[in-house]
Amino acid sequence: MKALRSSLSARFAAAAALVALTVSAVAAQQPAPLKYPVTATVPHVDDYHGAKVADPFRWLEDDTASTVKLWVGAQNEVTFAYLAKIPYRGALLERLKELSNYPRISSPVRRKGWVWYTKNSGLQNQSVYFIARGLDGKEEVLIDPNTLTADGTTRVGGFQFDDTGKHLAYTLSRAGSDWQEIRVMDPVTKKDLADQVRWVKVSGISWHKNGFFYSRYPAPSDTSKKLSSVNENHQVFYHTLGTDQAQDRLIFADPANPQRFHTVGVTDDERFLILNISDRGKGADGNAIWVRDLTSADTAWKKVVTGFEKEFNVIDNDGGALLLLTNAGAPNRRVVRVDPNAPGESNWKVIIPEQKEALGGVSNVGGYLFASYLRDVTSRIIQYKYDGTRVRDVPLPGVGTAGFSSGERGDKDTFFSFTSFTAPPTTYRYDLASGKSTVYRETKLPFDPSQFETKQVFATSKDGTKVPMFLVAKKGLKLDGRNPTLVYGYGGFNISTLPGFSATRIAWLEQGGVYASVNMRGGGEYGEEWHQAGMKGNKQNVFDDFIAAGEWLIANKYTSSDRMAMQGGSNGGLLVGAIMTQRPELFKVALPGVGVMDMLRFQKFTIGWNWVADYGSSDSPDGFKYLVKYSPLHNLKDGVAYPATMVTTADHDDRVVPAHSFKFAARLQQAHRGANPVLIRIETTSGHGSSSLTKALESTADQYAFSWFNLGVTPTFGREKAVP
Repeated sequence: MKALRSSLSARFAAAAALVALTVSAVAAQQPAPLKYPVTATVPHVDDYHGAKVADPFRWLEDDTASTVKLWVGAQNEVTFAYLAKIPYRGALLERLKELSNYPRISSPVRRKGWVWYTKNSGLQNQSVYFIARGLDGKEEVLIDPNTLTADGTTRVGGFQFDDTGKHLAYTLSRAGSDWQEIRVMDPVTKKDLADQVRWVKVSGISWHKNGFFYSRYPAPSDTSKKLSSVNENHQVFYHTLGTDQAQDRLIFADPANPQRFHTVGVTDDERFLILNISDRGKGADGNAIWVRDLTSADTAWKKVVTGFEKEFNVIDNDGGALLLLTNAGAPNRRVVRVDPNAPGESNWKVIIPEQKEALGGVSNVGGYLFASYLRDVTSRIIQYKYDGTRVRDVPLPGVGTAGFSSGERGDKDTFFSFTSFTAPPTTYRYDLASGKSTVYRETKLPFDPSQFETKQVFATSKDGTKVPMFLVAKKGLKLDGRNPTLVYGYGGFNISTLPGFSATRIAWLEQGGVYASVNMRGGGEYGEEWHQAGMKGNKQNVFDDFIAAGEWLIANKYTSSDRMAMQGGSNGGLLVGAIMTQRPELFKVALPGVGVMDMLRFQKFTIGWNWVADYGSSDSPDGFKYLVKYSPLHNLKDGVAYPATMVTTADHDDRVVPAHSFKFAARLQQAHRGANPVLIRIETTSGHGSSSLTKALESTADQYAFSWFNLGVTPTFGREKAVP
């Protein structure tokens, strides 16, 4: 690699002059045909199990190279010049701000006599953390992330109190990066202690006695490459309060298996230290569980689960046994009680048996378990005792998504939130004994969501599978095949795409638009079988499901190809990229965000190896055969008219590194023939998700404006109706 980089430097010195452009004069409201930056190509060929694959844009992977920065600047110049010519772009951004400018308060969380929650007055870049002594105590600002940096791009997370309530630890992440730093605060004085822990990633914070356990990577040997170099050797440490990080005690490391995650947690009673080990880099989709009894002088680990084939999550310690949520022997998941001293499966006791609906998660509070199921992608929650006795179905206010707050063993009540596509989050207070719930906090909106409605329909995929899809639109929508429609999907990693409220989405719906959320295979909506039907060699099912949804919308006269846009981020960005190459005529607009576009090299950067469990790997002959068939980068064809495309990524995305989007955009501009613009928008000081509300609103405004402009929609912003 060093030799290659050296050989390319001379080429880049000459090629840098090519990374420049001019934008032609704009007539009326329609930009003239675009001239894209000329992206240099280099002769580079990889050998995958005997197959030769060219990679002429390999140089764009070097995120710190001056030539790459020149390329980024040139691409942004084209993109933002194009967006600036859209006449309603500014008005759209102002409308998004109006829609987002309302108070938002999270559900309260009780810990050690304290109650904490977050609040956003409306347009604050980051929500502010508040604290009080009990629900009726005086509210005080604990941490205001907006004061930490001038641009509001530093975020707070990982919020954990110790067992005494005298200290809390929290994490800071900067400019959207996944790298975190742990700080410790005195909640009474609101002042940070001297403790600082760096190079934290994929970690919790688990207090025990006078310190906490956490996971981290070794400091990068070259910090300039911290956003792209591969992350290996995940280790567990214990930090003692008042000491320097260099003195932290190593608890667990496995240098023989550098591409494993090692995360730890302490049970609420602080008896057991739980070590969770995953081996996703080798394609295993499950995890092992080891435990250490912290009340014993014996520091040896007990291996409760040794394989990596199935998922196991510890819910709590129950009298020396562990309550585990698992899909072992139950594709839709169940809860079992396991004795660490006799962990064999024959000794397991089933607490909550598997049901026909997928069990998404279990929370515990006040000595009860709350099991959250999905019934056709909407929440159903059942309350159980720790012994598995069913208490009741929790009454929910409607069809949507509900989630319970965690709590402590002694709590008599708790809180849950409920939301849907047309209902903003509302917090309910729930009495554990009676099951009575009352509204605790409602969200007051600056608009009326009751003018919109949600329907669930089912499209039929290529192989006959029924694929659920939610449709959100104004009531009384006319089915004339001309409604501007935004189709969203994810479809992977056992993640369920659930009904949820978005104020900014209202801007799309106000203009007579339709929002379609597709629940493809690969997600967790119907359990592990649904997940496996869309992973590795079955990934094409995901694309077929999304295509079927688009075709259903056209057949049922919601829209047409000329009025339909598709959107997805991360694994959903891969989805959009694949659909572009397989069915370029089906959608008029494509919005692939922070996508995994190079399916042959994703495992080479940061924690990309973690996705091998879902995708497979080109390092395997079989993996290469199916990955190369749908990899967006490798399936763009010269001379094809692709949809109007705006790729989005960010300079601090160290999860899906921007090189994926860079290479895809460069190849797309090279291959595309036609009038549709094919652009890339590269955000600064932001990451895999927008690092501030300001950046999120600006990005949404640009995606909506780009979509409307290319769908032929002129928004009215308050006038009687959108003009086609």
